[in-house]
Amino acid sequence: MLTILVMTVIGADRPGLVQLVAACVADHGGNWLESRMCRLGGQFAGILRVEVPAARAEALELSLRELAAKGLKVTVHKESGAPPATAGSIVEFELVGQDHPGILRQVTAVLAAHGVNVEELTSECVSAPMGGGDLFQARATVLVPPTVKMSALRADLEKIAADVMVDLKLC
Repeated sequence: MLTILVMTVIGADRPGLVQLVAACVADHGGNWLESRMCRLGGQFAGILRVEVPAARAEALELSLRELAAKGLKVTVHKESGAPPATAGSIVEFELVGQDHPGILRQVTAVLAAHGVNVEELTSECVSAPMGGGDLFQARATVLVPPTVKMSALRADLEKIAADVMVDLKLC
């Protein structure tokens, strides 16, 4: 029997952090299933999902917590049962605009109001071409429930895109 663990990791960025986690997982007979990791603001942060023999899950969790002494904080959650069935359409969107506070708050408020689930989100601020300040860029993959009319979602997103002065492209 296998236990699925989902964890977050964060620590001051330096070489070898992923190896610390990978070694713990392998040393306990675990299998690394999937992950998303990156360097943000001098910190290394990530989420990952592993499977481990149930009899070794507790020992793995303890070993991962001990990584704090090496500067890596790991938070572990046991996956509970099968993931819920996902019905609906996967939609990708991109937005770009002059950076200012509140852009994601307004966009995600529209998504939440329609019951749309954010499956994946990446964002960054980059220098605008021609020295025009900073641009905020975001890319998201969302799951739109079958009960949501895409035309209504698109209209609401386009309305706030004008309000927050961003270009929004639904794919």
